[in-house]
Amino acid sequence: MHKTAAWPLALIYAALVIYASLYPFDGWRPVGIAPWTFLAAPVPRYWTGFDVAANLLGYGPLGFLLALSALRTSPRLPAVLLAALGGGLLSLVMESLQTYLPMRVASNVDLLLNLAGAWLGALMAFALEKAGAIARWSRFRERWFAAHSRGALVLLALWPVALLFPASVPLGLGQVLERAEDALAAWLAETPFLQWVPVRDFELEPLLPGAELLCVMLGALIPCLLAYSIARSAGRRVALAVSAIGVGVGVSALSAALSYGPSHAWAWLTLPVQFGLGTALVVALLLVAVPRRACAALTLLALVLHLSLLNNAPIGAYFAQTLQVWEQGRFIRFHGLAQWLGWLWPYAALVYVLLRLSGRDAEN
Repeated sequence: MHKTAAWPLALIYAALVIYASLYPFDGWRPVGIAPWTFLAAPVPRYWTGFDVAANLLGYGPLGFLLALSALRTSPRLPAVLLAALGGGLLSLVMESLQTYLPMRVASNVDLLLNLAGAWLGALMAFALEKAGAIARWSRFRERWFAAHSRGALVLLALWPVALLFPASVPLGLGQVLERAEDALAAWLAETPFLQWVPVRDFELEPLLPGAELLCVMLGALIPCLLAYSIARSAGRRVALAVSAIGVGVGVSALSAALSYGPSHAWAWLTLPVQFGLGTALVVALLLVAVPRRACAALTLLALVLHLSLLNNAPIGAYFAQTLQVWEQGRFIRFHGLAQWLGWLWPYAALVYVLLRLSGRDAEN
């Protein structure tokens, strides 16, 4: 089998679909009917265009990635059929499980839309393969990136998606300390283990403008350094750095527009943020000649400092209200897709870089 980033991306996307389909994972109850009863139920009378688009497009990337994985195997497999069946089977299991969740409704229309989305995504992958785009991507990857770069490419592909979930500091992924403390206390409530939970002796202080500037700079610099650790030449590094920072700015604006409204798409671009982005670009350009292994070490250092700064700052009250809009509003279907990536992406990058520096990343 060719080493392809499509297979790990497909697994990650499937896991996120499972989370989004079963969130919030509580209130499970028996309903006295078989979980597949919804298959023969009448077509729902009420539906919205948003629901149709969410179910159709939500499984499109899964079908695309599954088909792409099958196309990269040897001997080749019936990619479109396997991808559509895989997406349809996952949707069938998710809809069946939703029968037991009070906040979800199992729907045969959702199942058909999910199946259609997976099939369309698989057809797109097949069409691109027939047009030679997959082969061209393979040649492009060999020219631009070093061997064993699959793990870094997966992380770089997931980074923009992780930025879609609102962050209290622009480009600040991995701020989980407060939520982890609250969740742990809730899980251990009314148990003798609650007293084992460490209690902070101080209140978290908001970031000063200088610290915010540093956080933004590190948040923009980390994907650049990660790309440098696999890029083959200085010229390609410059292109990757400019592209990464540009994508980060664009996705942050999209996240702000989704959270606060289109008129507030650029409200996050304050003076410290502008200086942080500019500094990140300058530093990235100054580091284009650094060896790949040294770039991996710098990525590790930047991740540790970035996470330390972010997790020693509180989540503001207005930001907490924004999270409630995402978690309780129309974004609930995409809640798990972006939230968990936003929380876990820097820690996954930390593990990857540690493995790369230790020399145990031959598979990736």
